Amino acid sequence: MDIVKNILTFLADNVFGQVPILIGLITLAGLLLQRKRFEDTVAGALRATIGVVILFIGIEVLTGGLSSFQTVLASAMGTTPPKADRTLADFLGTHGGTVALVITVAFAAHVVNVRLFPAARYLYLTGHLMFWVSAVTVASLVTIAPDADQLTLVLCGAGFVAAYFTLQPLWMRPLMLRVMPDDKFGYAHTSSLTALLTGYVARPFGSREKHDTEKLKLPRQLSFFKDVNVSTALIIAVIMLIAVALADSKVVGEQAAAMNESLSPWVWALLVALRFAGGIAILLFGVRMFLAEIVPAFKGVSDKVIPGTRPALDAPTVFPVAPTAVMFGFVASTATFLICLGIFAAAGWFTLAPPMIMLFFVGGATGLFGNVVAGWRGALIGGVLTGLILAVGQALTWGLFQNTAPELAALADPDWYAIAWLLKAVDPLIGGASVWAVPIVALAVTVATLVIVGRRQARRAGRAGQTPVAAAEK
Repeated sequence: MDIVKNILTFLADNVFGQVPILIGLITLAGLLLQRKRFEDTVAGALRATIGVVILFIGIEVLTGGLSSFQTVLASAMGTTPPKADRTLADFLGTHGGTVALVITVAFAAHVVNVRLFPAARYLYLTGHLMFWVSAVTVASLVTIAPDADQLTLVLCGAGFVAAYFTLQPLWMRPLMLRVMPDDKFGYAHTSSLTALLTGYVARPFGSREKHDTEKLKLPRQLSFFKDVNVSTALIIAVIMLIAVALADSKVVGEQAAAMNESLSPWVWALLVALRFAGGIAILLFGVRMFLAEIVPAFKGVSDKVIPGTRPALDAPTVFPVAPTAVMFGFVASTATFLICLGIFAAAGWFTLAPPMIMLFFVGGATGLFGNVVAGWRGALIGGVLTGLILAVGQALTWGLFQNTAPELAALADPDWYAIAWLLKAVDPLIGGASVWAVPIVALAVTVATLVIVGRRQARRAGRAGQTPVAAAEK
């Protein structure tokens, strides 16, 4: 048993937990299955791996600036994040091995789902979110079943997480088809529920054809804003300079000194904005590089191993489609969250911690999906909804994780809140019943959904004279 546990933990830590390695191995397998020439196989696998590395370098550059930005904003708003007796480090010290096992078992169950049911369609490949979804699930299970042993937590958590991996790209498919009509890959990110909500709410407010952010007509003097790198640098610079003016000079000085001890805080603010814009440029370059390899290489997996399957990938993979919409969403989500922060603090409800990284990725993604529904108006709606959900979700969920890992509430994407509260809602329903009801119901819902979707595809295939797999691919 220990050998199996060690193997599963190794895979979780060194394959699923290392996204460049995971993507590189899948690209390599796909090219081998297509019997590509040796030199093309090696080069393709390495280009995909390097593309992901470049993507993460871009993320590190922009998130480094966002962390400083978050500290200065909190000072400018005069807020201090709430304290907790338990920390995420404490939780992972106790349950980190359980989280790693959940990742591996859940992914194996997810692969089985996709292999058995053609309607499943997408293989979830966002490695770092495999970790976070598993961590949130384990923390929630520990809350509702504090006496459960590790084996129970692993199997119950894996059943629930496998259901999420399988269904999440499917419920995003209608919106993704607007972004990627060729359906080359799916969307695997924990902003999905906010993106869906944006898609519904934005419908009456316009159309992409009339109001597309990427086709906005600006006066000649402001035409430089159509360059996303330039507009990003300018917008972040303005926000940073205002924050520096309002923040405690000691806090700003410490942040500036961390970059260079002789640096003026004002110049530091400008450099943070420029690095943020540079990080986005690097991120988008890495996305294009690895997509150019993983999408065609995955055809080998789709043709030979799991027919009709496509990869489901991280949020930044769609950012190149409408980078202006991404910025609309980010700015709107940040402004909305800061307004909520001020209101909550004034009312004495809760001291919010600005989650700048989540505001960028979730706000940017919902802005993009809002744009495909209602143009720039939809992008703004997506940003506003993101800011509201992240603010209210953080305030409500902090106490839920008080005895496990309260930072999960501050680091959360919208789907994390949904998972936590869904499992909390199950608590009184199962009462004295076993926590095993969680994975049983989750997998039953998954199978029922896939059977229903599969039958619809079979009926369409019959009418069109196609095979069910061919219908699933459309």
